[in-house]
Amino acid sequence: MKTSIVPYLVKRFLRFDKEQPFIFLSALLAFLGISLGVMVLIVAMALMNGFDKEFKKKLTIMNYPLTIIPKFYGAVNEELLIDLETKFPHLSFSPYVQSAVMAREGSKLEGGYLFGVDFASEAKVNSVLNEAIQKTQLGKFDVLVGKSLKEEFALGMDDKLMYIFTHVEPGGLAVTPKIKRFEVKGVFDSGLSAYDKAYSYTTLASLQALLHIPANQYDGIHIFSANPHEDIVAIKNELPMTVTIKGWWEDNLNFFAALELEKVSLFIVLMLIILIASINIISSLLMTVMNRRSEIALLLSLGATTLEIKKVFLYLGIVIGISGIIAGVALGMCGLWILGTFDIVSLPKDVYPTTTLPLDLSIKDFSLIVIGAFVIVIASSFYPAKKASEVDILTVLRNE
Repeated sequence: MKTSIVPYLVKRFLRFDKEQPFIFLSALLAFLGISLGVMVLIVAMALMNGFDKEFKKKLTIMNYPLTIIPKFYGAVNEELLIDLETKFPHLSFSPYVQSAVMAREGSKLEGGYLFGVDFASEAKVNSVLNEAIQKTQLGKFDVLVGKSLKEEFALGMDDKLMYIFTHVEPGGLAVTPKIKRFEVKGVFDSGLSAYDKAYSYTTLASLQALLHIPANQYDGIHIFSANPHEDIVAIKNELPMTVTIKGWWEDNLNFFAALELEKVSLFIVLMLIILIASINIISSLLMTVMNRRSEIALLLSLGATTLEIKKVFLYLGIVIGISGIIAGVALGMCGLWILGTFDIVSLPKDVYPTTTLPLDLSIKDFSLIVIGAFVIVIASSFYPAKKASEVDILTVLRNE
């Protein structure tokens, strides 16, 4: 038998049959279901990756790629800073002093942290602050506040803002909290409202003077690194036993683990859409087998092999499935272009780190979607193809 019979039969069985329109309708529904499933998966994975990447970017800036902090009995000083700057000239270092504080404006209170930094050094490790300090000049007891805190307290430039420190000092027969008014000189906007509300920055000398910390002593050192996972190992080997170093990811392990679990769960759930659509492939092919039983029996009696009959129905399912996957990929890419080009969905900036939809479709996710859909299509086509090859020639032709 000629090998061209297989593609010929595939084309013939794909045609619309007026006597059996439900077979074509079932195949069409399978095509549409797979297309929509692939499209939704592509858009959903791109959104998940986009949000994940955006959160990592913002958290890396505000938590700093690497931070050196003292152990329980240790201290961070100027000698250590100079030593690290000498050994790692490709990195940027910014010493800081910090204190837990309560910001007060009228009857409103907001807890957070006040950082004392050298703004020239801090601008090299924190791009958010670098952008903010370009517009202002901060002196002693001036403060740079976050946008969320500014809006909550309705602060204006040069307004006074009271900070109540957790450090206490003796006053008569009791101890009282340390209180100091700072002058608001600038505002930063990280895109993360929790950080914009909790973090404030003043000069290193101001906070050292308030907390009675020597000028050469710090609470820690912020470090900017393009490859923090590699540099943390190298720096750790050079640190004395009295201090340690941590990466930005160590404070956010649970958060990103939850995001990854959500992404995997979403992938599995949306892949079920393709699985459900593949049921239409099974039903369509089985109806085709039942409707073409006499033709299949005749072909077998004329010399067609069971393998060729199996290939016909296997290719039928693959054609329907692959067409759906290609259409789904095309629709998904169009959807990503539309969402990325036009401001269709606007996100609240006080909740999300960006007001526009972040999209980032990785090659890994794209491959998993296409391969997963293809495997489902192949598996769905196998059973009807097997049933077609098992048609009993004698029984069918006798009844016909």
